[in-house]
Order: sequence, then C-alpha cells, then structure tokens
Amino acid sequence: MMLFLLFVALPIILIFLLPKAKKGGKTTLPPGPIGLPLIGNLHQYDTLTTHLYFWKLSKKYGKIFSLKLGSETVIVVSSSKLAKEVLKTQDLVYCTKPSILGQQKLSYNGRDITFAPYNDYWREMRKICVLHLFSIKKVQLYKPIREDEVARMIKKISQQTASSQVTNLSNIMISLTTTIICRVAFGVRFDDETHEQKRFDHLLAEAQAMLASFFWSDFFPSLSWIDKLTGLTDRLERNFKDLD
Repeated sequence: MMLFLLFVALPIILIFLLPKAKKGGKTTLPPGPIGLPLIGNLHQYDTLTTHLYFWKLSKKYGKIFSLKLGSETVIVVSSSKLAKEVLKTQDLVYCTKPSILGQQKLSYNGRDITFAPYNDYWREMRKICVLHLFSIKKVQLYKPIREDEVARMIKKISQQTASSQVTNLSNIMISLTTTIICRVAFGVRFDDETHEQKRFDHLLAEAQAMLASFFWSDFFPSLSWIDKLTGLTDRLERNFKDLD
C-alpha cells in the first residue's frame, strides 16, 4: 500500500500541488541538503541517530542550516552561541511549539503548559502552577512519598542484584515516575505486577509513542486521509479515551 502511494498516488497529487507552490514568494533560508519535490528531506532524515545526522550536516553546511520536512521548514542551530540567541535572547520569538496532531490531541489542543502557545493563557497557567502546584510547600508535602518510592526502588534493585537478575533501569525509572504520579495525583499505589499497574504503564508508553509518531497530516495536510487509512488516527483516539 505504501509503495502504491509513493509511486502512483503521489505523482498525481504533485500535479495539483506544484502550481500552488510556484505562486508563493521566495524566502531566503540558510543552506541545507537538496530535497525531493513534496517530501523534501524526509527520505534522508535519520530518526535513530538524529544528533549525529545534524552534526554531519553542520560540518557540511555550517552552524545554521535548514531542512524541508514535507510542507514544514526546519531551521537547525548547532553552536552554543546560536543556541543562546534562540533559547535566551530571542526566547519570546521561538518559545511557541509547533502544532503537531499527537501532542495537540493528548493535551486537549494545547490546554496544558508544555504544548500551549506562548500567550496570556500560558502565562496565567504558569502562575497558577508556580503558586499552587510547584511551590516549596507542595514539594515538601509530597517528600515522604518520593522518599518511600525511591527506597522501594533501591530495595528492588538490590534484590535483583542478589539473585543475579538482569536489571532494566529504564523500566524501573519509568515505574518510579508513574507510581509517584499516581500517589500524588490520585492517592493510589499500584503494585508492580498488578493488572492496574501494567495497564497504567501501557497507557503512558502508548501516549509517549503517540506524541512522537509520524502523522502525515503534520507534514502533508492534504494527505491526512493516510493517517486514517493506516489506523494511526484511530489508535490516537483510543489512547486519548483510555487516558481519560
């Protein structure tokens, strides 16, 4: 199906999209690798070792370069000086995050802090959280829970070491985080091997996958139907309802 889309359907779509692209004005961008029509540099993008991929491009094109990922243009900075310029000096210009389907769906269209655009709503949310959620008083209030869970984690690692079991630190740290969240937010602690804990861990792992998934509609809005065809849209909707 994917091969059919690439070699048959996409050329047909190009016939309709290219005339529209020619009408747009030219924008001066930093140098970067030459991409293909419509998909840009998506076929070259390395999702497994992205940091090495960007490092190699910086050696060839300089400390600031551009990529074309579908219909989206990405500017990459690769120096401490430029990072300071973007993240500190020009922070208000660049702090709003792009609107990506998975992130927007699971955050109720950016109604949280992480994925909300920088505006009056975000500033008010931040003020409320600083005063009522992340205050010193609240942090100290839940200190016994954190200490108890860390002690349980260390005991578990010690037991696995004593019996020569393999210790997966990634899974243990995820379990520690989710258990602390459960106890703080819901007043409930699920044992490691119970059905509820496994289900909760699965939900968070699935949410993480949805937040990082490639949705065609993010890069090719006119091809959003592919997400429905592959079942990714239904999978996202299921995860959203299960989390609720």
